[in-house]
Amino acid sequence: MALIPLAIPPGIVKNGTEFQQLNSWNDGNLVRWYESALQPIKGWRTRSVSALAGSVRALLTYIDNSSNRRTVAGSNTKLYVILEAGQIYDITPAGFTTGNADADQNLAWGGSTWGSFEWGTLRPDTGAYSVADTWSLDTWGEYTIACATSDGKIYQWINNTGSAAAVLSNAPTSTTAIVVTDERFIFALGAGGENNRVEWCDQENNNTWTAAATNQAGGQNLTTDGSLISGHSLRGETLLLTTTDAHVARYSGPPFVYSFQRVGDGCGTVSANGCVAADQFAVWPGLNSFHIYDGSVKVLKSAVGDFFFSNINKAQRSKIAGVLNSEFNEVWWFYPSVNSIENDSYVVWNYRDNHWNIGTLARTAGADSGVFLYPQMVGTDGYVYEHEVGYAYDGASPFVQSGPVELGNGDNLMVARQLIPDEKNQGDVTATFKTRLYPNGAETSHGPFTMSNPTSVRFQGRQVSMRIDAAENSDWRVGTMRLDAVAGGKR
Repeated sequence: MALIPLAIPPGIVKNGTEFQQLNSWNDGNLVRWYESALQPIKGWRTRSVSALAGSVRALLTYIDNSSNRRTVAGSNTKLYVILEAGQIYDITPAGFTTGNADADQNLAWGGSTWGSFEWGTLRPDTGAYSVADTWSLDTWGEYTIACATSDGKIYQWINNTGSAAAVLSNAPTSTTAIVVTDERFIFALGAGGENNRVEWCDQENNNTWTAAATNQAGGQNLTTDGSLISGHSLRGETLLLTTTDAHVARYSGPPFVYSFQRVGDGCGTVSANGCVAADQFAVWPGLNSFHIYDGSVKVLKSAVGDFFFSNINKAQRSKIAGVLNSEFNEVWWFYPSVNSIENDSYVVWNYRDNHWNIGTLARTAGADSGVFLYPQMVGTDGYVYEHEVGYAYDGASPFVQSGPVELGNGDNLMVARQLIPDEKNQGDVTATFKTRLYPNGAETSHGPFTMSNPTSVRFQGRQVSMRIDAAENSDWRVGTMRLDAVAGGKR
């Protein structure tokens, strides 16, 4: 008896041809690898008492000075605060300018005059591109600072559910985004409608924005061809991302207050909320690759990059939302797949073990755990959900599918007779095998097999792929399965 281990490394590999995905997992949904074990991603449950209006593009959680936990959510039409018990309060500022739920770009069918192009032809990139409008949210002590791309004003909410957020006195208008630095300045990005301009208030005084000898307010135009759309506070510096490059701001004190340095070219972010910062690094998707900043900007190699960048609805890429899930050392990106106008899919990078994952889930914004016990994410239905709780998935079922695994040396046919399972609780999952003689040959399916020890199977081939399926409400674990196989001759 020859026992062939199906020792497939953690993570999804989705680049290149099928045979380039040899001995790897190449598809899946609602699964992860943690502490070397294949297991389900935990489920979710509704947190908000009702749906939020509009398309929510930003979520912020924080604790006020009275130890009350808050969730602030910004959509293209509203700004909300949600209390611990799930009650929702509308704190939309008076006179707020609503924004676009969807991006608009002349690259799809109907993007030009009738008869201008052949059916199915991608339109030229000539018209103006209007993004799906987003909010940037941050905290100023226990207060919320907010700015929407559609509106351009900087607002402050002072933890009073009976009053709306209000315009921050003397702050610049026509602003694209805000970020609060570690040194307690508010940065206004794209201030005054200038795509490359940063303006900041006086230290600890967010009503003073005009520079003077008696304060530290100021402004700077960056040397860039792009537009500032995203800012992130890291340890000792502030990362500023444009649509084409990356800059950092470092506090130097009076008289100049901040120094600015471009740290990367050709690494712009494709969405205002696509960058995720985690203390000492930040990571984001660009036009054709992922980028990471950890003191310098580098391309982050991805085992699913080929799939991800070809599967995005590029006209709606401004909706890409990054979410940190620090409990499992993961960064999630939710995005609209090529045939969807709204976020319906995700990719995940495990930054501790450096592997990747994919799946389908309709979420538009999220916030890490810490303030609350569980991460929070907003569905396309407008409800706020607590994630990583239980194992219910609204009817979806976890699965993972491998690429080809060679049986024997890849020359002889092998006949598999038994499967030796490796499960936490035997019978929690089923296994299906698909065999081929050649990488592009006809495929034959065998199973699904319910696990017993051993499990009787009978199939032959030079290569086999394995699919693991599990039902909802099961906390399963799968290790290294083994096949009892013997040589069946050459063919």
